[in-house]
Amino acid sequence: MRSVDLLRLLSLAAIWGASFLFMRVLAPVLGALWTAEIRVGLAGLALTLLMLATQKPVDIRRHWRQYLVLGLVNSALPFVLYSFAAMRMPAGYSAIVNATSPLWGAVMGAIFLSERFTGRKMLGMLCGVVGVGFLVRLGPVAFTSDLLLGVLACVGATICYALAGIYSKKVSGAMNSMQMATGSQIGAAFVLLPFLPMVPVQGEITSQILLLGAALALLCSAVAYLIYFRLMTDVGPTKALTVTFLIPLFALLWGHLFLHEAITMSTLIGCAGVVLATWLVVFAPKNA
Repeated sequence: MRSVDLLRLLSLAAIWGASFLFMRVLAPVLGALWTAEIRVGLAGLALTLLMLATQKPVDIRRHWRQYLVLGLVNSALPFVLYSFAAMRMPAGYSAIVNATSPLWGAVMGAIFLSERFTGRKMLGMLCGVVGVGFLVRLGPVAFTSDLLLGVLACVGATICYALAGIYSKKVSGAMNSMQMATGSQIGAAFVLLPFLPMVPVQGEITSQILLLGAALALLCSAVAYLIYFRLMTDVGPTKALTVTFLIPLFALLWGHLFLHEAITMSTLIGCAGVVLATWLVVFAPKNA
């Protein structure tokens, strides 16, 4: 991997790690739905303007059904669930559970795409479950019903990502990656829009909240997508997926530095279990 690609990889991990920090601050003020809507709405607008500026077609009329499905499963539901979790547990916890996404991708691939669920993948799934369980039961945050709800919400979000990956493979022949990225954000914004009047904002909107909301949308979604797709093009999907290993480390670091979240040996052991599980699945040989 070239140094410029390594820099992009580290930057992407740092940005996506920061997204959990931003949600941890925003969600208690805005609520889960408004936090998710601001993220997808502003990101969708920014990506649409970029595509128009570069004269790349969004083709909303042609692909609006796919955009709504992708938006619901790949953005709207996961972002609402992560924002819900952010009101109940540290940012680092959410990022560690998020790292199990490839594990659920392997499960969904076996169910819907007839992909082999090998012994190595089973071992990876077991390591992931043990890692998350260790974190929840022995981590620095006391085990409560709120913590359990937060973890289950994150698990639900990772399952959504896995399902979105399955659906993306089915529609990828009809649209390019930028169209899927842009369309999914637009679709997610429309999916969430009818529910916003039912859930009023819960706290005071300050300048800090506005800046963090813009950063979550423009940096952690719009810019992050551009970096990720550039990595996919330059180094391939397997190497690009190594960002999954780095996101929890950055999330733990940002949470500790800016929110004074505790990092204990139990946290690191749980994180290591999840990272090992992800490595077992992402880099599994085709015959293992």
